Amino acid sequence: MRQHDTLFIGGDWVAPSGTGTIDVVSPHTEEPVGRVPDGTPADMDRAVAAARQAFDHGPWPRMTMAERAAVVGGLAEIYEARQPEMAGLITEEMGSPITFSQMAQAPQPLGMLRYYAELGRTFAVEEERPGTFGPVTVRREPVGVVAAVVPWNVPQFVIMIKLAPALVAGCTVVVKPAPETPLDAYLLAEMVKESGIPDGVVNIVAAGRETGEHLVSHPGVDKVAFTGSTAAGRRIAAICGERLKRCTLELGGKSAAIILDDCDLPSAMGFLSIAALMNNGQACVAQSRILAPRGRYDEVVDAVASMVGGMPVGDPADPATGIGPLVARRQQERVEGYIRIGIAEGAKPVVGGLERPHDRGWYVAPTVFAGATNEMRIAREEIFGPVLTVIPYEDEADAVRIANDNDYGLAGTVWTSDTEHGMDIARRVHAGTYGVNLFMIEPSSPFGGFKNSGIGRELGPEGLSAYLEYKSIARLG
Repeated sequence: MRQHDTLFIGGDWVAPSGTGTIDVVSPHTEEPVGRVPDGTPADMDRAVAAARQAFDHGPWPRMTMAERAAVVGGLAEIYEARQPEMAGLITEEMGSPITFSQMAQAPQPLGMLRYYAELGRTFAVEEERPGTFGPVTVRREPVGVVAAVVPWNVPQFVIMIKLAPALVAGCTVVVKPAPETPLDAYLLAEMVKESGIPDGVVNIVAAGRETGEHLVSHPGVDKVAFTGSTAAGRRIAAICGERLKRCTLELGGKSAAIILDDCDLPSAMGFLSIAALMNNGQACVAQSRILAPRGRYDEVVDAVASMVGGMPVGDPADPATGIGPLVARRQQERVEGYIRIGIAEGAKPVVGGLERPHDRGWYVAPTVFAGATNEMRIAREEIFGPVLTVIPYEDEADAVRIANDNDYGLAGTVWTSDTEHGMDIARRVHAGTYGVNLFMIEPSSPFGGFKNSGIGRELGPEGLSAYLEYKSIARLG
């Protein structure tokens, strides 16, 4: 049982203003594995004040970007040494299979720290342009105090796609972890303290939705960076719009994997198992719609069913586990509700269904639906669990039409033996992050979505620019 009784504010561990606590419960055992203070609005006020002080009067924004990048590089070295601990902690608190935690939950945040540390060493903060009466200096300056509000599914990944570029840009940050997964954020706070990042530059306060809205609304916050549901994103966008506060929103998805007629199914299934079911299906980029050519539909259904049915379901700490539990009972009930909806709509579960794999833990049977259409709710709404829907298409134009016929536009893949032809398909699908015969989120490339999947981009140089304001300085002569 990991217990914390303080918050990380102003570079120090401070007592909370309230007495409420958050219990962190193992999705596998349904027993508590940790406890942290439940941050209050007053705690958020202190965190924003510390970040404001550090930005307005501290050294961090006044250092060169290269100097900040060197400090972030030092944080990366500390992070690397504690990577195994981070992977195990995330598996413990939210049920991610340990193999996925070791492959992605901990290494990807480290990769982002390294990427931005390197980018910051050479990134041009100023450039000269010709003007009417003389040269113009175009300068980029940090946006200010950032509120980073993050979900529970890939907690360190989502913190770091905000924190790493914000730090290199010269911003100060208040991180609000999700109440389901605050423990990894405490481990990160220990690393930040060790790294020599000045006091107040990074503040971490775990709290629920109401306190999170207080942070988003705070007049001392200049930018909000949020990852989560589309419904919550709309609320945050409304708050930021009313106050003309900058925001980046990475929201939901209902991505399609297009299986072309020439796809080698056995080789594709190994990669598709990750693209479709990573993190127990609790991923906004999950390829949960499988689009299959009509002439190979039964063959594709059988291949997907065999792939899903062959993934062991069980203890997420066991390296043999392919699918672990969902994060909470409410998530288990939500996903089972969608399985009922799919059956009621006339789709057929060829693998899985409503029988739970284990009596204890928040497990759902990985499920594959056949006989589905793109009009069904299971094909249109984000389920956020191990549920796949196989949908037939008539020709490639129909496949692209179905892929685009959705309110979301976050990710997607195409699977083919002809990579160049796959690129042609990729260019026609309205999604922000796409893969041909694989799915990857690259630190060097912008990540985000079209339509209801969000506003703005994270990662790459574009992700750094999201934390910078442009200033034009004209001069005579």
